[in-house]
Amino acid sequence: MTYDLVVIGSGPGGYSAAIRGSQYGLETALVEKDTRLGGTCLLVGCIPTKSLLHTADVWERFVHSKEEGILCENPRLDFPNVQDRKNKIVSKHSKGVEFLMKKNKIDWVKGFGTLQPRGANGLHRIAVKGPDGATATLETKNVILATGSAARVLPGLEPDAKTILTNIEILDLPAVPKSMLIIGAGAVGVEFASIFNRFGSKVTVIEMLPRIVPVEDEEVSKELDRYFRKTGIRCETGAKAENIIRTDNGVRMCVALANGKREDMEAETLLVAVGRKPMTDGIGLENLKIELDRGFIKVDQFQQTGEPRVYAIGDIVVGTPQLAHVAKMEGMVACAHMAGKPAKPINRNRIPSCTYTEPGIGSVGLTEAQARAQGYAVKIGKFPFSANSKASIMGNHTGFIKVVADEKFGEILGVHIIGPEAFELISEAVTAMEAEATVESMMHTIHAHPTLYEAMGEAFNNVYGLTIDA
Repeated sequence: MTYDLVVIGSGPGGYSAAIRGSQYGLETALVEKDTRLGGTCLLVGCIPTKSLLHTADVWERFVHSKEEGILCENPRLDFPNVQDRKNKIVSKHSKGVEFLMKKNKIDWVKGFGTLQPRGANGLHRIAVKGPDGATATLETKNVILATGSAARVLPGLEPDAKTILTNIEILDLPAVPKSMLIIGAGAVGVEFASIFNRFGSKVTVIEMLPRIVPVEDEEVSKELDRYFRKTGIRCETGAKAENIIRTDNGVRMCVALANGKREDMEAETLLVAVGRKPMTDGIGLENLKIELDRGFIKVDQFQQTGEPRVYAIGDIVVGTPQLAHVAKMEGMVACAHMAGKPAKPINRNRIPSCTYTEPGIGSVGLTEAQARAQGYAVKIGKFPFSANSKASIMGNHTGFIKVVADEKFGEILGVHIIGPEAFELISEAVTAMEAEATVESMMHTIHAHPTLYEAMGEAFNNVYGLTIDA
């Protein structure tokens, strides 16, 4: 049959775009090479990782339960059950995506999709090689490429199930390792550092750049670094790992430290978390007028490639933050555009970024350094969670909220949070910026007490030196 839309890839961006296309009345098919729907985020990324992070939070509460007045002698971590819970969550939501396909009358075509040259009738053609090796050809008016990304590995290293790991293999460890080296201190690296440090591993993080979580505001990086070191995570920034070899007991490597010295390090496991590469090889891009930049696809403001009616979303798009929620919104933009509906392009300065460490991180907009570099006259407002009543009640008062504002007009340029539930609290700042609220309007917004989010109101007040509780 001929479709109005074929989406290749069933991650959050892909399956959401398929649903939106169906909601717009487009006859839609979803092509997926894996046996389950959900893509990297659901199957081996966001969801299983956050399940482990949640368990680490609960476990930490049990370990320190005496501080809450609850006596819990000799708590024991049953790691196989931890893994089983995580796997059940993933399975539940993958089946949920499958149900949504049926509910929205979307055809799930199982197999690997490859773009073909346009047919004589002007329709796009996609060859799908199924699990049985047979190939079927789909014809469609529109295509959305949502093939996602894969973990980058260092040259000469091959991941395995036990010693050298990426975000995939680490999720299936049968037991908590006694020690772990992590190369890369972006979101993936620091989240797994936070998980396994609390589970009892001796963790060392190695980052080539001068600070951990380098895309965040510098003060946020410093606070996370301080907390990590305080809780036993060793952080070596400005460092480079060399001569990585497997040993009988795990892995060994030489690390060139920032001070010019070199140190041999050993551990049971090594997590390589040095970024992700776009999965654009072998999908037939050479058959169409699609431009690439280092493997990433170039698109216009409506996610359309150089080939008319072929769109790209998510991790494969050049310049796109590799975040599930970005892929989802890009899918909404693409579907609206192809269906002739009102389409609002993504504003890069309104994209929230969340890192689910302890303490958590949530940010949106410009960092202080970026704002100054762009020529803004900047005013800063900060409020520490140590002065927030709800944070004290929770026994979790590390960190702060930082507001970056334009001095002249009170425009909110960015908000950066590190502390309890930061990844939830950032939502207010994103909404405020999307609505073009000013610092003054946020100062006059009533925040309930006692809550964590009232710290946001205090941070906005602090831009003008009017904080009450600190």
